[in-house]
This record gives sequence, C-alpha cells and structure tokens, in this order.
Amino acid sequence: MWIVTTIRREVFTLPAAELGPDNPLPPLRPPTELHHLEQRADLARELGRTYGYAPLRSLLPVRVRDGYDRVRAPRDLPALVIENDRLRATVLPGLGGRLASLLHKPTGRELLYRNPVFQPAAFALNGAWFSGGVEWNIGATGHTTLACAPLHAARVPAPDGGEMLRLWEWERLRDLPFQVDLWLPDHSDFLHVAVRIRNPHETVRAAYWWSNTAVPEGRRVLAPATEAWHLGPERRLRRVPVPAEPADSPYAADYFYDVPDTRRRWIAALDAEGHGLVQTSTDTLRGRKLFVWGTGSGGRRWQEWLTAPGTGGYREIQAGLTRTQLEHVPLAPESEVTWLEAYGPLDADLAGEPDAVTAAVEARLEAVLPRADVEAAHTAWTAYADAEPGEILATGSGWGALELRCTGRKTPGTPFPDSTLGPAQEPWLRLLRIGQLPAPHPAGPPGESLVAPHWRELLETAPSTPATEYHLGVAQWHAGDRAQAVRSWERALARTPSRWPALRALAVADREGGHPERAADRYTEAFDDLCRERSDDGEDGEAWTAATAALGREAIEALLTAGRTAPARAVWDRLDPGTRARGRFRMIEVGLLLAEGRREAARAVFDEGFEVADLREGAEILGRLWSHADDGPLPARYDFRMRPPEEE
Repeated sequence: MWIVTTIRREVFTLPAAELGPDNPLPPLRPPTELHHLEQRADLARELGRTYGYAPLRSLLPVRVRDGYDRVRAPRDLPALVIENDRLRATVLPGLGGRLASLLHKPTGRELLYRNPVFQPAAFALNGAWFSGGVEWNIGATGHTTLACAPLHAARVPAPDGGEMLRLWEWERLRDLPFQVDLWLPDHSDFLHVAVRIRNPHETVRAAYWWSNTAVPEGRRVLAPATEAWHLGPERRLRRVPVPAEPADSPYAADYFYDVPDTRRRWIAALDAEGHGLVQTSTDTLRGRKLFVWGTGSGGRRWQEWLTAPGTGGYREIQAGLTRTQLEHVPLAPESEVTWLEAYGPLDADLAGEPDAVTAAVEARLEAVLPRADVEAAHTAWTAYADAEPGEILATGSGWGALELRCTGRKTPGTPFPDSTLGPAQEPWLRLLRIGQLPAPHPAGPPGESLVAPHWRELLETAPSTPATEYHLGVAQWHAGDRAQAVRSWERALARTPSRWPALRALAVADREGGHPERAADRYTEAFDDLCRERSDDGEDGEAWTAATAALGREAIEALLTAGRTAPARAVWDRLDPGTRARGRFRMIEVGLLLAEGRREAARAVFDEGFEVADLREGAEILGRLWSHADDGPLPARYDFRMRPPEEE
C-alpha cells in the first residue's frame, strides 16, 4: 500500500520528571568547563585557528535550569510525527526539537536509543538535559542550552513536493538564529535533515554545531578513519589508532575520528548481525565522534541515572562542524552555513579486517544512498530554505522577536512574530519604545538581563534607575568590564529598596576578585534582605522559593569558604523544609556538618540516602565528601566517578 508522507501531532507519554522553575539569579560566574585540556601549543599547530577560538566564557543571558527533580510520573509530551511507508520519526518540539525515535517500519527496528524515561540531569551548559535520540547542539562546547527548551515548529514545502517539518529558534549564547528542516521523501529509507545557522549581525560570530545520536550499547561503531583524537580521563587530547572496541576502557572517553578531507562523511552503529543506523552528510559537517561511558562503576551509574535501571545502556555517535568539540568556527557578518544530514537503516557484513569492514560498510552506504544524492538533496533544499512556514505546530520563545524588533533585521523562512513576545520581553520592549526600563515588579525577583552590545548601549543611554544600573552591571560584567559593573551595582544598591540582587552581584564580584571575607559579608546581608522581602504567597511564590534556594546555596558555600560555619548554619536554618529536603541541599548539609566537625552526623546523612538531581557531569564532590565522612569505600549509589581516583 502506498502511503504519502505525513506530518501530524501526537502525544509521547513517558515516566517523566518535572523541569521546575529556572534559577532566577543571573549566572555571573564562568560555566564549568568539562573539556579543559592540559596541553595547548601542540594542538594549536595540529588543529589550526579553530582550536581555542572564541571559547564560551559566560552563560549570560541564559538562565540556569536547576529546578528539576527525580520524581517521575506518566506525563504527556507533545510530539510531531513525520512518516512515510518506510520510516516514522518522532520529534519533541518542546524539548529542543529532539528526534526521540526513528522507527524502520519494514523491519520494526528502532534505529536510535529511545530513552524509556524523561529525566533531566545537569549535562547541558545551563543545566537540564536528557539522554536519548538525536539532539541538535548549537552554541558552544557542550550540550546546548536549548536541550529542554521549546522550539518554533511549522509545516513548510519540501523539495520533492511534499512537506517538511521546520524547527527554529534564536540561540542566545552566540545570538544566532538557526533552523532544522526534516523531511522524508516518498519511499525513502532515509530521514533528510537540513540545517542552517545564520549570522545576521555586522560582526563575526562564533558558530558551533554537533548532532548527537544515542544508539544502543554494544553496537559496533565505524567511520572512514584509521586514526582518532582521543580525550580520556587524563584530559589530554592525543592521536590514537581507531580501536576495534573503545568500550574496553573503564572510564568515559571521546574519540574524534580524523576523517580525511577526500572521504565521504559518515558514521554507523551496527549490531552483531550487521544491522543498525548510519548517519551521513554533506562535507560541511566534517567531524565524527564516538562517546562511550566505559565499563567502570561510575559510567554504569551515570547510565542508570540518565535512563532507568535494567533498560540497557547507550553510546553516542556524533557529527559536527569541526574535527573536535574543542573548536568553534568564525561565521562572517551577514552570512550563513548550511548542510544536509541523512539518517537511516544499514545492513552490512562485519566479518573481516577492520579496514575491509569499513570499506564494505561505505560501499553498502553508497549503494543505498549515493554520496551524489545527498549533495543533490542539499542543493534542492536551498531553494526552499527561505520558504515561509505554513501551519504553526509549536511555539518557541519570544527572544527572537525581541531581537528583530531591536535590530530591524529579517530572517526569511524563520519568522519570529510579535505574537511570541511575553512578560520576560516586556521590560526590554519598553526600553526600546521609550528608552527606559520599568521599575521591577515588587512581588518577585528581578527579570532576565540582556547583555548583547546593542542592549548594553541602550542601557548606557537610559536614565539611571536602580533597575537600569543593575542590568547594566550584568551587561558590563559579561563584557569583561568588571570595574564598571561593580560601580553600576553600587549605584543600584544606593538607590533601591530591594537590595539583595545588587548585594548578591557584588558578592560574586568579591569572590571572583579574591576577597572571600567581603563576599561572605555581602552574601549574609543579601540573604537577610531577601528573607525580609520574600513572599511565599501568590503567583510569584515559586519564584521566591527558587531565589531563596539559589541565594542560600551560594551564601553557604561562600561562608564556608571564609571559615564562617555559624553564619552558614544560620542561612541553612532559614531555608524552607522543602528546600532542605532536596538532594542538592542534603549534600550541602553534609559539607556543613563536616565543617562543624560532626563527622558521624555527616555519615548519617549518607546512610539516610539522597539523590542530587542536578549533579554535574564530571563532578566528584560526592566522593570527596564521603572520604571526609567515612574511611570505607564509596557506596555504589554515590559513585559517579569518571576518572581514576588518583586523578580526582
């Protein structure tokens, strides 16, 4: 029976945790760098100008997403399904446009690792991320800040006369709009995915992209390379022969395949019978990578943490703009970069020597999807890249609409209509209209800050008010002008009845400037002021609870750093019981008890059991705390170590 390609709405039901509220405090401290290296000069020679170019130094203006928990209940997630007679692709527009499932209908095989749960964890640059499927990573080294954020989605015409699903958003770390177009040609075994990143600005911007595909553990991964850049627990990037089975390592590792410039770009993950998934692309998407968790207890624990015990592990095959994920590329003013990817089933004979098997897999790929056809599909798509969307299927944020309002630029094919503007954008719209920020809402924490140069210029010319000085300080801090930021926050502090936001900003400046005692003083004053001002009633009660938890967490850390155990305990005692019961705060309690010399009480907290929902990838704090609370081996439930103990 012939089935025309369709796009429809569905509901994707999973045991899922709640995302909860975002952290309302602007992230002034640098993001945790998971992939910092011990060597640089030799890599700069090998990798060229893209290595070390424009690394991310701030998460601003994005907020941290750390309000989620680990209480899972059946929840309905909105989904969009693209289907023809060969494949069924399920996309989650509200969660970064994740391709959650790719089912090959003739064989009934799921080609991806389909996570049986939705469980956020602190893997994204700004926190919440989840595993499984194919994610679209844009921004900077790491998982995108849009991992758990809604994207715009709509139907658009496809090159073959059918329909495409277009996803688009404004990526705020680099201030770049992007789009992802997905379609299934009739009778095709391959999902086509065309991507465009645009730089609408008059200055060069840094671009980054990696498509990250989760596949079931145990599959053999092949790519057209004999060498790879290996990044392991020793934090050194080095060339190695492509291993037959990288998972023999007990610790997590990245393998960036060194694909020769003349070779076709592809990567495949096949099971013992030679069945599985292949991903290929036009040459612009040059990089290919394998990530494995390793065979050690920490890697196994992370897999259970991100999925569910007993459901099988996964590994990741990835494709990116650069050879490694330690690189970014310059995107010229008023320019764009585009490419096309294809995902589909592949069957191949895996018997023989590694080079022969790789050649056979590539030959099989050429037989089912010729390289020339991928190039032709990309060329055909370019005529439709600016096609205006038809039916809107999902709505993203209002930040793109605000940017277009500010700059007056156009982004054909990816409209950001005024209808998407909301309360978060309203203060900035007023700044645009009348040149002045409104006074902050008295019933809640201050709104989001904007830090791009054009917004900073508007703040600099606006009348000096506490709100203007506060947000100007955040923009100056982001630009690296820390002395001016401090002066702006001091002016805000002198004139505002709500002192805690500026006090907290100045406390961060003191910590970063090497003044722990002064930071402790300011954190104490800020927390006192917040407790006087906060209100747990009304629609802003959740925001106040989030702000109190976030500021309390920072204050306790700063006070303990300054050796002020009693004031740290006083902050702890004023946190509400629900906050103190969260896993992150049980861990903070362990540190507080150890600082008070109460080792047995700290051990008792471990014995009671807790789960730190927002435990950061690569974090070894649980192991360090345990070593101070007990002389025995670290219990398996707290073992998230991704490096040998002697390197922690």
